[in-house]
Amino acid sequence: MFKKLLLFCSAILILASVGYAKEIAGINMPETLMAGSDTLVLNGAGTRTKFFIKAYVGGLYLKKKGGDANAIINADEPMAIRLHMISKLITSDKMEDATREGFQNSTNGNTAPIKDKMEKFISVFKSGIKINDVYDIIYTPAEGVKVYKNKELKASETGLDFKKALFGIWLCNKPADKDLKNAMLSGK
Repeated sequence: MFKKLLLFCSAILILASVGYAKEIAGINMPETLMAGSDTLVLNGAGTRTKFFIKAYVGGLYLKKKGGDANAIINADEPMAIRLHMISKLITSDKMEDATREGFQNSTNGNTAPIKDKMEKFISVFKSGIKINDVYDIIYTPAEGVKVYKNKELKASETGLDFKKALFGIWLCNKPADKDLKNAMLSGK
């Protein structure tokens, strides 16, 4: 009887963990995301922290794991970033400002070529942000970047130049959060 109970409990624990690769700040990041017909794997994930406030859990998804930020930024292949909001202190205005700053850092101050695309992307945050909102930023070469909020398509933009600038927010030499960048590139 004890063996059956132990086996049953083990099966429940295994089933409960299937589908999630990593838990961070109480958030289970899925081990895979779809980008068109491609299955992406979680490359790494961590928290975006500013002034001791954990704003969101961010995860980088790639076709195969990698740790070279520049190669990932420049790659014209399917990839995604998931942002899972974990703080009620993150407002639309704060997220818009932080994203504009991220684009400035990512493009070395040259946002003019992508200004319209950048503003369209930033508009996704205008509808308000709540704890447990999930933003999936998914790039496929054929379709460009699609942004989903809680699985609902909110914006799309074409162009590798825009994708490079957008993913650079988290992966460039002056990222939004160095610890988050390192975690996304960790392969863990």
